[in-house]
Amino acid sequence: MMSETYRAIRLTRIAPSFREGSEIVELPLTAPGPGEIRVRNLHCGVNAIFDTQIARNAVDYVKIALPTFTGVEAIGTVEAVGADVTDYAPGDAAVTVRFTGGYREANVGAAVQFAKAPAATREYLALASTGVSALVALERIGELKEGETIAISAAAGGLGHLLVQLAVLKGARVIGVAGGPAKCAFVASLGAERVIDYKSEDVDTVLAAEYPGGLDVAVDTVSGAIFDAFLTHLANHGRLVVGGAASDLEGKPEVVTGPRIAHTIYYKGASVRGFMNGLLTPYWAEARERLFALYAEGKLKVHFDDEPHTGIEGVFGAVERLLSGRSMGKVVVDLTPKQAI
Repeated sequence: MMSETYRAIRLTRIAPSFREGSEIVELPLTAPGPGEIRVRNLHCGVNAIFDTQIARNAVDYVKIALPTFTGVEAIGTVEAVGADVTDYAPGDAAVTVRFTGGYREANVGAAVQFAKAPAATREYLALASTGVSALVALERIGELKEGETIAISAAAGGLGHLLVQLAVLKGARVIGVAGGPAKCAFVASLGAERVIDYKSEDVDTVLAAEYPGGLDVAVDTVSGAIFDAFLTHLANHGRLVVGGAASDLEGKPEVVTGPRIAHTIYYKGASVRGFMNGLLTPYWAEARERLFALYAEGKLKVHFDDEPHTGIEGVFGAVERLLSGRSMGKVVVDLTPKQAI
């Protein structure tokens, strides 16, 4: 009888896209060693920009050696535990947000690479990954306080819709930026007091007319004109948090000729701050527990994109869906466990 196997996505070559550089491979399902657990993944979260940049070997802080496994976020149930593991038992829900642990049907690794979750659901996966990013960005980098005014770009996305809710829970005045009536209505339903439709409104003009006091905090993952508008309209001591630059994904950042950023921030005592969640791991566990509690209390909701993606094969389409700009909410792939042969 052949041993049981599982499938995973492996990057085998540097390529322009994740699909072009990757392939699905069959791997033996091994027993966990001392200090390890084996998890059967049920869902994985998609990080399309990161995946694309990994395929291009363009992520400065991750040095890859080909071939490499891929994906960051996954949640599933523990199947087996190795010697010396006391925190997990078969049947427990375990989530990982470690690179190479995401796009695979099963995962064997050190128990410390996982975290317990109340259940192996898509909601807890999103909270443990994207939710943690949102909370840490708001509190540790943006230092958002009650009563402050915050603007959030890509507010209908997986990260954005959680940022909006968490900012509302903080007692902030929330301005969301999204594209199109459906996305704007969605963001408004989350509690934003103003949603700017960047497809039909000019962000700079709206902020100048409606928020003359400026922005205490802004969180931008888009770059381009939205970044410029947020920067221009920072209040005294305002903080602009940069969490990405989606508009520059094609590797051709817009060249801007103008005054240096110092001229915009100096007299306001404002700042521009980079947010890189991987550099903030000491805050993850506490943030995760608070998010789980907020969700259990019904104070925080997780929304998922309505286009389904299933099986390890579905990861490629999910990545492309997220890159298309049409998704709304968190993009997740539901993995179908592979049966023993």
